[in-house]
Amino acid sequence: MEKFSLNCLELQEYQPNRYPFLMIDHVDEVMPGEYATGHKNLTLNEWYFPVHFPDGPNMPGALQLEALAQMLTVAITTLPGLKGKVTHALQHTVRFKREVLPGERLDIHTEVLSWKRGICKGKGTASVNGEVACEADMTITIPEILEEYLPKVKA
Repeated sequence: MEKFSLNCLELQEYQPNRYPFLMIDHVDEVMPGEYATGHKNLTLNEWYFPVHFPDGPNMPGALQLEALAQMLTVAITTLPGLKGKVTHALQHTVRFKREVLPGERLDIHTEVLSWKRGICKGKGTASVNGEVACEADMTITIPEILEEYLPKVKA
């Protein structure tokens, strides 16, 4: 497979979230099943800045983690036959290092560590101007695939 990029419209074919919960603006480079990197441009117009926090707006940590998880999803759903599949979080461990402020660009890099039976283990880093804002170890699943491998419950 070859690496490629996805603009804001193309990435929606691989990522089921939509505005206002789409936390990625552009996928700069994706190598399906291996990694995805891109960014989110943060303007004062983002819906969360007026309320988080009124006197010191910053991007909520949960949304930074969501941006990482969405980018990891793109790294998986760009594999053949997985376009548009829905993913769910199984487990995340995240470390926050700095606030992300209006006017900044959140650069997002994720890497697939393993992909088996509908479960993806990966890691991601989000940074601003080369300074790490947060990093996470993530486990996500495509339930539709995972269910094929789960034991069947007898009625």
